[in-house]
Amino acid sequence: MLIRSGVPVVLGALVLAGCGAQPSARPSSTSSSTASSSGASAATEVDGPRPRLAMTYDGGVLVLDARTGEVLLDEEREGFLRLNPAGDGRHVLVSGAGGLTALDTGAWTDEHGDHGHSWTGEPRVTGFRIEADEPGHVVAHHGRTTVFDDGTGAITVFDPADLADGTPEVETFRAAEAHHGVAVQDGHGNLMMTVGDEESRSGIRVVTAAGNELASSDECPGVHGEAFAGDVALFGCEDGVLLVDGREVTKIAAPDPYGRIGNQAGHDTSPYVLGDYKVDADAELERPTRVSLVDTRDASLQLVDLPASYSFRSLGRTPDGDALVLGTDGALHVIDVAAARLSASVPVVAAWREPKDWQQPRPLLEVVGSTAYVTEPATRQVHVVDLASHRVVDSIEVPRVPVELRGVSG
Repeated sequence: MLIRSGVPVVLGALVLAGCGAQPSARPSSTSSSTASSSGASAATEVDGPRPRLAMTYDGGVLVLDARTGEVLLDEEREGFLRLNPAGDGRHVLVSGAGGLTALDTGAWTDEHGDHGHSWTGEPRVTGFRIEADEPGHVVAHHGRTTVFDDGTGAITVFDPADLADGTPEVETFRAAEAHHGVAVQDGHGNLMMTVGDEESRSGIRVVTAAGNELASSDECPGVHGEAFAGDVALFGCEDGVLLVDGREVTKIAAPDPYGRIGNQAGHDTSPYVLGDYKVDADAELERPTRVSLVDTRDASLQLVDLPASYSFRSLGRTPDGDALVLGTDGALHVIDVAAARLSASVPVVAAWREPKDWQQPRPLLEVVGSTAYVTEPATRQVHVVDLASHRVVDSIEVPRVPVELRGVSG
């Protein structure tokens, strides 16, 4: 169900059931017209991109000017909030109780071939909302943004470019069973989606919009998360990863019987995908000190040792494709992905320890272009790292303890 300005619009659902099952109906869509891309307030043309940061805290979400730290919006919200890239470089999807809402950061650039026009306006919470019992993974890929509802298995897809003009037209689908999953629509309208139920997850399916299966694999116990190297997708497993290239699915085994890769960071032009790596199936909270690198060209997997552990919010990529890992030693570690070795370490924050509760604040990494933003909850700061020079160039004081952070290029 899509809610616009409090008026429910019921959408048809397509059940993507088990292997060989036929869909009950084709997907439905809906749209509404609204105001211009400048939103509720007038936009001002500026001399270049103005990056902004969305930051959650216990009780709400802020929008900050990434250069000055000025608070441009403070929206109070109850409950635990998560931030997801909407896919257009301007909006952020805020996950909370009952669904996801689009937050307009108020900064964007219209590209015109060899140049662009940059604009700023007042940040605002828009009227675009996706209802969800348990908002889960959000994936922006190939001009489509896909939202998975863990509570119902509902899948919602839209074109993020339409957010600027109001409420995007959406397509809705539904997995055979609800589970902690992920789905993504490719440029042809096909869906890649995880398979599982409330008890376990086993693999992935690739299906057409009509529900016809193109490929599948059940060789991915505990399937979790996704990342892309160009158009090649990787899904993490408890014993390696699944590589999906069109209709071809390849299992890449981990070097350990239990070698869980659950969080990954891809890159548009690099063939390598960075992932975490855990080997203790019985740990309440494993603090790993190795990361995985998958070369999607030859389906190979290598492990890289780090001088410290890290968390699921520690992974990122540089503009040229090298890997970044924020360690509990307080350093931002740079990995040469081609050589599979540590190439630099940049001290950024004080040493820290990952909390057992995944919702609790901890230092995290967010990369926007050639700049890395690293939060330090203990000091209420966001540190700015220039990835070209490997230097901390600024530290922004924030009024609240940061929990999650998402940046837009403006």
